[in-house]
Amino acid sequence: MMLIEENAIPDAALPVDAFKAHLRLGTGFAAETLQDGVLRSFLRAAIAAIEARTGKALIARTFSLVLSGWQNAMSQAFPVAPVVSVTDVALVDRLGQESVVPADQYWLEQDMHRPRLKPRGMLLPTVAEDGSARITFVAGYAADFDGVPSDLAQAVLLLASHYYEFRHETALPSGCMPFGVSSLIERYRSLRLRAGRD
Repeated sequence: MMLIEENAIPDAALPVDAFKAHLRLGTGFAAETLQDGVLRSFLRAAIAAIEARTGKALIARTFSLVLSGWQNAMSQAFPVAPVVSVTDVALVDRLGQESVVPADQYWLEQDMHRPRLKPRGMLLPTVAEDGSARITFVAGYAADFDGVPSDLAQAVLLLASHYYEFRHETALPSGCMPFGVSSLIERYRSLRLRAGRD
């Protein structure tokens, strides 16, 4: 399985002004935008870390999921949520030839933790030997940061602030996540009751 982010979060969707206010940075100065690039990089890092911990896309964008075969021919779970729409499903043979699966052969089962692609009939279309299936889809809470749930938005600002404050620190333990951030994102984390395949 390979998850590909087809387009990055645009700069305009990042809450740079809210982050400056959160950090209590000065305003009204000629060099006010001097740190914007650095602030954007910390916001992107915080969003990526929270998305990795929760399995949720905060800002809506397009992804492709490439599979060598279905986990289950009766449904295929998406590795990220919430899925807004499925753009297309294609089968690729071992020579790289693509065939698009008609949209009336599948549907999206919405779920906040494990959305699924399901067949209209009994089974999803067969993936050729040495071939693959590609699902292109849009996932995310909103087109910009204002539409992100408030607790996740607060977690992003807290974690980005943590990165900003400790940007020169090299002695922090790996995987360090401030307690406030951990508690804010906890309810968004997927609970896995079974090991392995979904």
